[in-house]
This record gives sequence, C-alpha cells and structure tokens, in this order.
Amino acid sequence: MSLIYNIGRLVGIQPEGVLRVEGPEQGRTGTLENAWLRIEDGHIAAFGPMDSVILSGSEESVDARGGMVMPGFCDSHTHVVYAGSRDGEFLDKINGLSYEEIAARGGGILNSADLLHRTSEEELYRQSMTRVQEMMDKGTVALEIKSGYGLNPADELKMLRVIRRIRETVPAAVKSTFLGAHAVGRGYTHEAYVQAVTDMLPEAEKWADFVDVFCDEGFFTVEDTERILRATSLTPKIHANELAVSGGVQVGVRCGALSVDHLERTTEAEIAALKGSATMPTMLPGSSFFLGLPYGRAKDFLKAGLGVALASDYNPGSSPCGDMRFVMAQGCIKMRLTPVEAFNAVTLNSAYAMGLSREYGSVTPGKKAALILTHPGWDLTKLAYQYQTPFIRQIFL
Repeated sequence: MSLIYNIGRLVGIQPEGVLRVEGPEQGRTGTLENAWLRIEDGHIAAFGPMDSVILSGSEESVDARGGMVMPGFCDSHTHVVYAGSRDGEFLDKINGLSYEEIAARGGGILNSADLLHRTSEEELYRQSMTRVQEMMDKGTVALEIKSGYGLNPADELKMLRVIRRIRETVPAAVKSTFLGAHAVGRGYTHEAYVQAVTDMLPEAEKWADFVDVFCDEGFFTVEDTERILRATSLTPKIHANELAVSGGVQVGVRCGALSVDHLERTTEAEIAALKGSATMPTMLPGSSFFLGLPYGRAKDFLKAGLGVALASDYNPGSSPCGDMRFVMAQGCIKMRLTPVEAFNAVTLNSAYAMGLSREYGSVTPGKKAALILTHPGWDLTKLAYQYQTPFIRQIFL
C-alpha cells in the first residue's frame, strides 16, 4: 500500500464505467485540487481532498509537493519493432521526394522489411526494447505494437514473437497487432500476397490481439481489406485515409474495427459512417508533421459528437518519435484541440482504441495506478504549451 499526498492537482478523474469520451465530453475532465491518492496492489484504491487524508506510518508515502498527478499516456498505434534506420529516406524527403515516390522506388516499408529480414530476432528485440524504454521514460504506460515489416510468414512471426517478449518484459501494458497487409512483400504479386496474408492468419491469431490492413491508395483496396478481415476472428484496427480518401473508414466500421487510424484525409462521409459505431477515430499528427500531410479534422469530429484518439505512429519512415506529450501538443497547436480535449485523446480515448480503457487512461478507483507525478507548477495547458520542458518527477507503473 502506498500514498501520494500534497497533490497540487489531480486530473483525469472519471467515474467507473466511462470507457471513452465523445463530443463535448471530450472537453471535460474531473479535477481535484490539493488531493491525495492511495494505491493498493498496483491499483487506484481511493483519492480525496487533503483535509480528509488518513496518514498511516505503516505505508510507503510520496510527498507530491504540489505536483500534478495524471494518468500516464496511452499510445494506441506504434510500429516500434523494426530494424535499423531509414535516415537515408529522410534526406530523400528533404530533397523533395514524396512518401509515395519513395515507396514506388522500392523504399519505404519494403526497405524496413529487407533490414528486418537480415536482423536476428535477439538483435531486433534489443533495438525495439530501447525504443519502448524511451517511450516509458516519457510517460507512456500502455502501447500497441504492430508487425508489418516482415511481409513474409517467417519474418512476420519473428516480429510477433518479439512483441510478445516485450509484453512479458516491461511493466507497461502492450497490445499486439498483426499487420501482414502493410505492403506487398517482395516476390509476390498483389493477389498472391493477399492470399498469403489470409494464410498467415491462423498462426497470427496465436500471437496477436488485433489485425490491421493498410487500406489506402497504392497499398490495399477495400475489397482486399474486407477479404482479410472476414478471414479471422481477430478484432480489426485499420490504417485508413492517410494518402487518399480510401474507403478504409467505412470498411473498418462495417467489420467492427476497434479503431480506424490516420484519417489525414476525410470527408463528411467518413464522419457519418463513424456516428453511432463503437469504432474510435484515431489521428496521428506525428505523420502529418514529418511528412507534411494535412492534419486530421479533429474539431469537426468532436462537433459531430464523435470522440477522437491521438497516437504517435512511432515508426522509422513517417513518424520516428514516440513522445506522446509532443503528440498532445500537436493536437493543440495544429489541430486546435483544447488542452483537455488533447489530454483525453492521449489517455482515455487512446486506451479505448486498444481495448484497455477498463484498466488505463483515467483516475478511477479500481484502475491500474499507471500515473505520472509532475514537478510542482504544472497543469494541462502548460503541459502542451511548454512541450519540451521536462515535467516528469516520477512515473508509477
């Protein structure tokens, strides 16, 4: 049992049973000034105002000294299991090549697949763990990790084994997604590779929590996507509308996707398709920043009564950064979300987008005590405004 006391501001308080926030509710969060919080067996047991605290000499205690306590960040879309680097393509982008042009020349995802094929499983685990530790040090307490740089049965399975090993190693919650349909693997025709992905599914189901397809221009069609999703019992999470209005949102909703991700290019049709569904729209501002793409229409989604999650898309080609505090800041600066809206997008709603919001994403009795304690003087507005100033005093995980 442990106690955090003299908390200047406890934020992210939600009633039990609130698994996501939508529309106007995304702009609200429970806050308690001058508070305490008690942890038992790694879970939030209780909290309240300081004038109600009962101190016990037998429990470990932490004096927050006026710091803010908030739920840790949840990152529902990452590709952190990869080999090497694609910094050469960074120079190509500087010299004017687009993401699509680099991919058409055999670079991009295929380049990562070649590197991964040449990398031992142990080395792949070592490199990936460095990135996961970096994310945890910056306050991420739950994350999803995709395969998709294997693009053949043996290497996709190698990635899924590494993701499982990471899950068994780190204190953060880790969800695994099979993204065999990330690009067409070398040596396959398009049709043969779609069939190969469906053939991989029975083995992938033993290792992964979700299935994903890159449903976008130049990658996989709506028909490919539905064929793959209908061939498995895994819950879908879909790459959609990064490069074009692809129909990926609609097929994701139709197939019961937990989330549809990217959404740099959407119309009113996508908003209409998402209304009334259990699917979480997830936007990845890191990709917009790095590739010069449009930012997702987060405010329009909220005005339509939808919720929005934000995630890092940490990967070697289009978003080589897993700092969720920076993602939150981009939500405010580039997408015009309020600090509270962006905060809910990187905590509760992102937890929902990987099926973890019953345990993570808010300050709620019974949830995991996966918390950040800041230095004194911080609030949610300052967190996004001074987005590079160190703010973490301690992480409870």
